[in-house]
Amino acid sequence: MRNKIDQESGSILAIEGKGPWDSPSPSESGSSGNPKSAGDGNPKPEPVNPWDPAHAGSTQPGRQRGPSLEDLLRRTGGGKGGGFGGLPSRGDGKSWWPIILGTFVALWLVWTSIHRIGPEQEGVVTFFGKYSRTVSPGIQFTLPAPFENIQKVDTKQIQTTSVGSPKASSENLVLTKDQSIIDMAYDVRWSIKDPELFLFQLENAESTVKEVAESAMRAAVANYDLTQAIGPGRGGIEVEVRRRMQQVLDEYRSGVLVQSISIRQSDPPAEVNDAFREVNAAQQRRESYLNDARAYASRVTELAIGETTEFDKIYVQYREAPEVTKRRLYYETMEQVLGKVDKTIVETGGVTPYLPLPEFQKKAAPKNETVTVTGKKQ
Repeated sequence: MRNKIDQESGSILAIEGKGPWDSPSPSESGSSGNPKSAGDGNPKPEPVNPWDPAHAGSTQPGRQRGPSLEDLLRRTGGGKGGGFGGLPSRGDGKSWWPIILGTFVALWLVWTSIHRIGPEQEGVVTFFGKYSRTVSPGIQFTLPAPFENIQKVDTKQIQTTSVGSPKASSENLVLTKDQSIIDMAYDVRWSIKDPELFLFQLENAESTVKEVAESAMRAAVANYDLTQAIGPGRGGIEVEVRRRMQQVLDEYRSGVLVQSISIRQSDPPAEVNDAFREVNAAQQRRESYLNDARAYASRVTELAIGETTEFDKIYVQYREAPEVTKRRLYYETMEQVLGKVDKTIVETGGVTPYLPLPEFQKKAAPKNETVTVTGKKQ
């Protein structure tokens, strides 16, 4: 029954061109079919369309419209106005907001227009993101942001990029000239020589320097064999890698200056490192033995040359006085032979050979040998 009534009511509204939120006409409100509401003093309120402006100012309870945005701004302004937040007005009745805005603008101009560049820095100025100029250390002035911005670049700092690691878990294997493999770890020290190119030509300076260093190292080590790469050739490799890196980075217009290359490790792979160390130790021992032999040969040769020179001098004296020279040589030879030994010279002919002189000399030098010479007096 109720469903039937609702359907009939909907059909009537549709015929009259009204919606469910439309307000009833005065004639309809006066002739309501509800007997209860006709007898009561407080009739039941009819539904109101919330989007109907005619009912916006209704005095019914719960149907009043809230204040508009203009009313809120007018109320917070405080009449003559101190402004938002209820700021008190100045003595002349004017608002504080112009002074506050002026102070803010002044601070913004000072903060974004005056810059201090350190002694180890250079400043790159951009105008709306485009490169404008490079300023030197000191107090510098620019247009306020966002018109001009400045970026400080430390051009004196030496930065270090490490390639490879002494740990076995991160090997950096490089092929040598004789098809051998070595594990290398080295440091690249570099600085910024052109801030403009460094900021606008390189996206990732650290990664670029590392990749260029790896490429230059492989090209340089390919010109050395294993023995040179892990030993005496390391200095030459460092010089060649630095030259190759600087050449490539200049072609990239990177603004980077390579200061030095330092090889921290140059060893065979970990699997064969022990065997290579043994071979290297054997080679070092061989070089040590060869050096000792060369030193001994040099000493003997110098001694022989000195004796030859002395013999030539004696021969010249012998040709001038043979007898005198022979006797002098005899005495010198006997003095060298018998000078450091105990000796007793005994002549035949009733001489008692008991003299305790050798005993006294033995006490002074117990290890010396005693030599006794007998002969006839000439």
